[in-house]
Amino acid sequence: MTYSIGEFAKIVGVTTSRVRYYEKEGLLTPQRMENNLREFTDDDVSWFQFLLHLKDSGMSMAELKQYTEWRAMGESTILERLDLIEKRRNLVELEMKALQQNLDILNRKVQFYKDQLKEKAKK
Repeated sequence: MTYSIGEFAKIVGVTTSRVRYYEKEGLLTPQRMENNLREFTDDDVSWFQFLLHLKDSGMSMAELKQYTEWRAMGESTILERLDLIEKRRNLVELEMKALQQNLDILNRKVQFYKDQLKEKAKK
């Protein structure tokens, strides 16, 4: 199935200007119809959603570009892509641990205040 830029943007949940930006940066390469309008496929949807996940994980635009270049080069770059993804995963895991520690502290403080309020209500 193919989609116009507006349909594509709606499917992936971004603005058309963001789609154009990713295309300008070389991260997305839709086909062009005879009238030069962009034509996106389901593969483009999957790829763009993956890019958005990488971006949401904290990957920089430079890293996204590098990953995209390696992907376009094919199987000879699997080790490089794996290394980049593993490094990002490790950073995300560290961030999650730090967030969990913060959540634990907040939960303890919430419980402390609730206990204080229960004690006050008893008096």
